[in-house]
Amino acid sequence: MSDYTWAATLKSIYEKSLTAYRGGHCEVGAGLDGLDIAWLADIGLKPIHVFDHVEDFVKYGEPDWEAFLLVAAARRDHFLYEQRGAVCAEEIRPSDLPPKTEEFDGIPWLPRIIRKARCFLTGGLCHDIMFGCSGDRAFLKKFDIPAADFLRIVWASHGDAKKIAGYLRHGR
Repeated sequence: MSDYTWAATLKSIYEKSLTAYRGGHCEVGAGLDGLDIAWLADIGLKPIHVFDHVEDFVKYGEPDWEAFLLVAAARRDHFLYEQRGAVCAEEIRPSDLPPKTEEFDGIPWLPRIIRKARCFLTGGLCHDIMFGCSGDRAFLKKFDIPAADFLRIVWASHGDAKKIAGYLRHGR
């Protein structure tokens, strides 16, 4: 893997997946070969991460390629520099997430999106959970913060809900 050209390689994989999806092949990994899947693993991603973003882009017009690249970069950085390339052994299930209505400091959805962000950063989301789903996007739009920026805030704060809530309320 070339670190210098990793984004171009990811874009090629994303475009293969997008082409396959638009061609009616709407299953995880469609359009990808074993080398693509191995390359994704080398940067801490799974085919489901590409698929989820492609599927939502085709269905809803977002997130676009650039948003996916930034989210993937946050995961890649965490995987390579925090986890030192170690794969997360545990995956959370949808039932492990806080309810959608749960609040922290009067902010609905915050406990849920923090948990999803932390698990995405570590590679611990199961195939049934997407960080950056439509519910997450509505939350992030309300606070005018891109998904990748939220990931980095969660990473920098070590998931401290009080710090994250303060950031959301008072901004940069």
